[in-house]
Amino acid sequence: MSAESAADPKLEIRHVLFIDIVGYSKLLISEQSELIRQLKDVVSGREQFRSAEAGGKLIRLPTGDGMALVFRDSPEAPVQCALEIARALKNYPQLKLRMGIHSGPVNEVIDVNNQTNLAGAGINTAQRIMACGDAGHILLSKHVAEDLEGYGRWRAYLHDLGECEVKHGVRVSVVNFCSEKIGNPELPSRLKQARRTLTAKQRRKSALVASVLGLGLVGISYWLIHHRIAQQRVSAFATIPFKSIAVLPFENLSANPENAFFAEGVQDEVLTYLAKIADLKVISRTSVMQYKPGIVRNAHAIGQALGVAHLLEGSVQRAAGKVRINAQLIDARNDNHLWAQTYDRDVTDLFAIQSEIANTIADQLQARLSPAEKAEIERRPTSDDAAFTLYTQGKSLLISAVSTDPEKATFLHAVGLLNQAVARDPDFFAAYCELVHANAELYFYNFDHTPTRLTLAEAALQNATRLRPEAGETHLAQAEYLYRCHLKYDRARAELALAARALPNSSRVYALTGFIDRRQGRWEEAVNNFEKALEVDPRNYIVLQQISATYPYLRRHREEALAADRVLALNPNDAGVRISRAFVDLEWRANLQPYRDVVHAILLENPDSAEEIASESFAVAWYERNAADATRAATAIPAEGAGSNAVRFPHAWYEGLAARLRGDTAAADESLLRARAVAEHDVQERPEYGPPLCVLGMIDAMLDRKQDAIREGRRAVELLPVERDSINGSHLLMHLAMIYAATGEKDLAIEQLKLLLSKPGDGSYGDFRLNPFWDPLRADPRFEKLVSSLAPKD
Repeated sequence: MSAESAADPKLEIRHVLFIDIVGYSKLLISEQSELIRQLKDVVSGREQFRSAEAGGKLIRLPTGDGMALVFRDSPEAPVQCALEIARALKNYPQLKLRMGIHSGPVNEVIDVNNQTNLAGAGINTAQRIMACGDAGHILLSKHVAEDLEGYGRWRAYLHDLGECEVKHGVRVSVVNFCSEKIGNPELPSRLKQARRTLTAKQRRKSALVASVLGLGLVGISYWLIHHRIAQQRVSAFATIPFKSIAVLPFENLSANPENAFFAEGVQDEVLTYLAKIADLKVISRTSVMQYKPGIVRNAHAIGQALGVAHLLEGSVQRAAGKVRINAQLIDARNDNHLWAQTYDRDVTDLFAIQSEIANTIADQLQARLSPAEKAEIERRPTSDDAAFTLYTQGKSLLISAVSTDPEKATFLHAVGLLNQAVARDPDFFAAYCELVHANAELYFYNFDHTPTRLTLAEAALQNATRLRPEAGETHLAQAEYLYRCHLKYDRARAELALAARALPNSSRVYALTGFIDRRQGRWEEAVNNFEKALEVDPRNYIVLQQISATYPYLRRHREEALAADRVLALNPNDAGVRISRAFVDLEWRANLQPYRDVVHAILLENPDSAEEIASESFAVAWYERNAADATRAATAIPAEGAGSNAVRFPHAWYEGLAARLRGDTAAADESLLRARAVAEHDVQERPEYGPPLCVLGMIDAMLDRKQDAIREGRRAVELLPVERDSINGSHLLMHLAMIYAATGEKDLAIEQLKLLLSKPGDGSYGDFRLNPFWDPLRADPRFEKLVSSLAPKD
């Protein structure tokens, strides 16, 4: 090597994300160590970080109070990583970070420890950019922001802040990267101070002029006050993209109230058309349905709550083969009406009107439409008015079913309506897609886990594929079928990737991806995808519940509690939400009191809810070993039984357990034998499905049929291993440990629990402390050690 080449470092352009913990130096050493550990966990769990590191395209550098991540090949990589970190920080409120991003020259060097290190302007500038921010800020250099402006997905996040002075008088141009839910939209304190200083100088210079013109400014000041209020209203939307809209429920003005479904169908079809435009952010139907006509609508408040700049309102009136549709576009930032139109047409022109409205809204919001998107907007779903109404009713029922606790009757009703729709129009593509969804849910939720239901789902999918094999809805239906009916996760994930291209605003795509992530044990990715679903469906509390329900499997109950609080804030009066939040305290701290209080309060508020929350009432009595309450609760258990979606116990099982608490062995055995007959019938109908065998094994364990119970429990685990289904497979492992404990096989039970607790899955401190099923193990120090390992640390 020549002396010249050795002296001059080799500079390469790299893309740097600089991160530090705000307030780090003021913390105790133990607190610093804990926050650094949490920072490492947050960063290393992100998909962008993991993929870049696996591909050899990332170098990470510790910086004492944070870290620098240097990506090799893409200016988007550090931004995507920062975005993923910011989403994850919602579950780490104690971790206050600021981040800076810059692309610039970097050279790799070998330090005194013979480790790869980096130096150069790229690193220094990223640190200076970061230093301009406060907690929560993600700041970009102007250079990086200009690179990102060419990509539509990033444009709405970019907010120019101007120049910021850093060390040695150097000034850097800074852009704030934020949205309503990501980053910190506030002006950084360093920039605020600089602007206050400038303003003070300006005030001193203008004092004399102001005294002379004071009287003349009185009238102007009145205008300025009102102008400032208007500016403040608009500033609340600073992080919300201009090209964003929520289509609110249309009002039914028809004399016949049955036409409410017709009005709902018009709204849903316009929303569906707009949602296919990638250049728009369109809020999903679940989140807009609460803003029904008849309630006072505050456009500004609705826009903020949904994260959109625009609202579409309307009304529908149908009579004697005619339809009148009124539609108006509102700027939610200032409550201005931007556009309005009345359409008086024949009912046969309905779909043309809906397409016209969608095209007009796209023009008003300056959205770019690809040829494929324009073709989608102009496509007629069906030529049969009655079929369309049946479809709308069926789809509404499905949304209701999956937006609350699923009920078999609701799914079956929806299937009946959709079957009528396709009977009238055998080429009704959208109806077939919803039939796939409904039948797959019936199969998946164990309401009808039979070959017949599987065949119905497959037939609907074949018809959808026959009509439009490349449509985004077809790929989504394929994914639903593969996941819910066959647990074929990788193939379902591939279909979802195709669906996402054609359905850019579909919360179902992200939510279903999150469900698949969970079944495959990709827990952090599941939370990230649920959060993505919330971006276009912010008031879908079921998705929020799924975020909360994911953390128990990670045994991270603090994050579970925070997520449950988000659900409760959104739906504070829902009985199921209140119970779920109280159950966190039971799992986390073995504190039964909140759970008991909520269950009893709901029963006092609404005695008719006894059957609805019977399993929760029984759980309270069972954990308390209260025989009288358990007996009362058992009588309220529905005839079809209760339990999780997969592991459902017969009604007589609960009666048998209550009798055991009472000490009535004869009554317990009689009830358990009746429960056994039901479970055995389920096994005979589905011999290759693990959950019914698990139930039979639990019943046999309680009946002292030891060998049968162990054989059935083990076979259940073989049929549905945790590697195939990390949720239900974990349930079966837990029940096998219970079977071992109940049959006196303590060593096998302890080993089973060690295996269970070695990975994410079932098993909480509260359940082990309170559940009578674990009584046979309580004197064993090995069991106590396992339980103590789960005890809360604070």
